[in-house]
Formats: sequence, C-alpha cells, structure tokens
Amino acid sequence: MVQERRRKPQYARPVRRIVIGLVVFALFGLFMLWRIDSPRVERFRAQLVDRVIPSFEWALEPVTGAARMLDGFRSYTRIYEQNQELRRELQQMKAWKEAALQLEQKNAKLLDLNNVQLDPKLTYVTGVVLADSGSPFRQSVLLNIGSRDGLMDGWATMDGLGLVGRIAGVGRNTARVILLTDSNSRIPITVQPSGQRAILAGDGTANPLVSFLESPELVRPGDRVVSSGDGGIFPAGLLVGQVAQTRDGRLRVRLSADYERLEFLRVLRSHRTEPVEGEGMLLIPQGAGTGPFLPSADAPDPDAGTTAAGDPTAASPATPQTPADG
Repeated sequence: MVQERRRKPQYARPVRRIVIGLVVFALFGLFMLWRIDSPRVERFRAQLVDRVIPSFEWALEPVTGAARMLDGFRSYTRIYEQNQELRRELQQMKAWKEAALQLEQKNAKLLDLNNVQLDPKLTYVTGVVLADSGSPFRQSVLLNIGSRDGLMDGWATMDGLGLVGRIAGVGRNTARVILLTDSNSRIPITVQPSGQRAILAGDGTANPLVSFLESPELVRPGDRVVSSGDGGIFPAGLLVGQVAQTRDGRLRVRLSADYERLEFLRVLRSHRTEPVEGEGMLLIPQGAGTGPFLPSADAPDPDAGTTAAGDPTAASPATPQTPADG
C-alpha cells in the first residue's frame, strides 16, 4: 500500500508553483499597468477601477470593521485613562475641599473670638485645644500655652460664644482647663434682668445646675446668665448662657459655649487676685487698721476702765479733799 501511494502522481507541488507564478505575473502586470504613463492606459485604469472596486465592497467590509474595532479600542483605552485621571483629580479635590472646610471652620471660630466684646482693660492669650480628658468624672481640656505665656491658676477661658471654664493646672508649655460642666466647677453667676445671685455648679451633665438662688420665683427660663465677679476670680459680665428649667422644676443653664467643637480658647489674663500670705489675710486686707474682725490699735481698751473724753459724767482723777471747817 505504501508503494502504491508512492506510485501515485504528486500534483500539489506543481499546481502550487503554477498558482504562485500566475499571482506573481498578475501582480507584476498590475504594477506595470499602474506605472505606465499613457492616456490610453490611464483610461483603462479608470474603467478597471470603476468595474472592480464596487464589486469588492463585501470584501472590504471585514477590513473596515476591523479598523473600526481597532479605533474603538483605542478610544476606549483613552477614555479609561481619562476616567482614571478624573478619579484621581476628584480624590484630590475632595481632600482640598475637606481642608478648605476645616480652614473655614477655624477661621469662623477665630472670627467669633475676635467678635466677643470684652472689657478694654482685659487682656488675653489664645490657645489651641490639644486634647480632652474624655472622662465623665473629669471634664477638662488641655491647651498648648502655659507658664511661659504668663498663665496662672484660676483664670477664665472663653470660646467664640461664652465662658468655658477656668485654668486648673499650669505647666511650662501646657495648661489644664476645668470645664463648667465638671463636678468640681463652682462659679458665682448673676441672672439678668432680675439681678439674682447664684452659684453655677457642674454635675457632669451638659447643663450645669443653678444653686443657692435667692429668689427662684424671679427667674424665668431664657434669662441671661453672666459671671457676677464675686470673689475676684472671674471678671464680671462674661456670658455664660441662658436659664433652662427641667421637668422636675430645677433650674439649669444652657451654656452658650460650643462644647462639641472646642478648638481655640481665649484665656483672660488681665485681672489680678489678692495673694493669701498668712492666717486671716483672706478676711482682713493687709495694712487695714480697722474692721469688724480686728480692733484698731488706737482704739481704747474696754477693759482699761476709762471712758471717752468729753463725757460730763466721766470721773476726774482723785484729788485730796479737806474737811470743811466747822
């Protein structure tokens, strides 16, 4: 069988050679036809194109479609790259927007601080809130200013709206501020317009309690609450908040300061407190000669048995008397 296959004539190779030769001859003829510069040949070329090209539109469709697909893929690649670039720019814009909002909030807070009307005699220093205690039992914040800025214990702190608390612990570069809501906070206040004096006592809630009120019937919800200045610790007239009444009838203060966003605090540092140097100095000012608690050095001693001069009944010093002559 193998021999029979070998004996069969092989036509594939000669046919392939003939076809290749004809194709080469046709291509050479077309090349020469398009290279000849003659009017007759030009007319022949025009007629050939008119007859052949319209008939080969079906053959050109796949080529045209492939070209369109290639162009579409390139366009899709460009669109994808542009989309990724736009996404990156959008993320950057969001970051810039967030930064702009934060700067706007800080600017608004600083403007609020500048718009607070204070006594011209009061001076202050502004600090940034670094952290808060985060404890329900001790509500305080930490500032980035301290003794190097001249801070002292007991000074009042405010935000852009109202009183926040007082300095309670000063380091060289930091200071601790006890908030009005802390359970250790007690400040004297005045309720306007009635002028009632009271104590604002923090109890760990957002609205401190009003204690030791003289005449509660004169106070109404919504009345303005300011610092009274009693004791010489806080300056008088600092805005604290408004009176609010709970369901159980107790009076509290709705604080004006925004405790949810404490970023900048103003520390009032102009007032000076009297130093306590010895026993009794808190009740008797130093250098005072008279007062209800200490008699004057020039006052007569009540145990000396003498009376004031000018009293007609005062006894004169004893003098020897001689009996009358009988």
